[in-house]
Amino acid sequence: MKLKELPASSQAIRATQIGIVFSILLVFLKGISGHLGHSYALIADATESGADVLSSGILWLALRYAQRPPDKGHPYGHGKAEPIAAIIIGLFLFGAAAWIAYHAVVFIQTPHLLPKSYTLVVLFVVIVVKELLFRYVMKIGRRLNSQAVIADAYHHRSDAITSVAAFIGITIALLCGKGFEGADDWAALLACLFIIYNAVKIIQPALSEIMDGAPSDQLIAEIRKIAALHVEVKGVEKCFVRKMGLDYYVDLHIEVEGTINVYDAHQVAHQVKDELIHANLNIKDALIHVEPYLN
Repeated sequence: MKLKELPASSQAIRATQIGIVFSILLVFLKGISGHLGHSYALIADATESGADVLSSGILWLALRYAQRPPDKGHPYGHGKAEPIAAIIIGLFLFGAAAWIAYHAVVFIQTPHLLPKSYTLVVLFVVIVVKELLFRYVMKIGRRLNSQAVIADAYHHRSDAITSVAAFIGITIALLCGKGFEGADDWAALLACLFIIYNAVKIIQPALSEIMDGAPSDQLIAEIRKIAALHVEVKGVEKCFVRKMGLDYYVDLHIEVEGTINVYDAHQVAHQVKDELIHANLNIKDALIHVEPYLN
């Protein structure tokens, strides 16, 4: 079965699992290479990949929990676990940036050997792999409109950024020679700023989702359009939409002729609800309120 044919939650979990496998491999590659090659920037990069593994593991658990069906205590389901996971990933990025920055400052003040030239080859491989992972996971995250999966993608991008910074720092150290041993440490320190920037980009939309922030105007306009196309609907008044994990819940007020009976109005509401749910907009449920149309 192709990835696009899998349920949305399964696509998200598959992308997360792939990210975990590659991140684990890169932790060992960068950690060993950094230790043997005298490059703290590469060791810091390995730390960032370690945070990737941990945060992706949290995301995997959150996505599995979010799949649980609604119950008495959670009538809207467990989808909020997804933006909560995104916030946790963002906090992990803040933590990783602080850890890297602290140790970079320590290494800047501590004399050490020049990094080995082969560390550049390792970093080039890491940059390519992490950028491809970012593009792959981001594509799925945007397709599913999942803040947690998008957050995981940005975690891969932040890892690629720290690798680029380390590559530049090591190159400067090797070209300039003695006296520039700390260039890669300064590079690791600079990379922390990019990591913090990505953390903010992750947390802001996740917080908005937690607070039931309104989705895009385009989605609301599409919902109004679908409802208005029904032959019995004379007008669409209020339209409120909340996001719950990968799905949307809609509260919609439609207007029908005031002369039709309650049964017919109820049927119209059900038909509009069915049309919205089957419109490929990831609408899980819709509450349709019927009002009389006033000329």
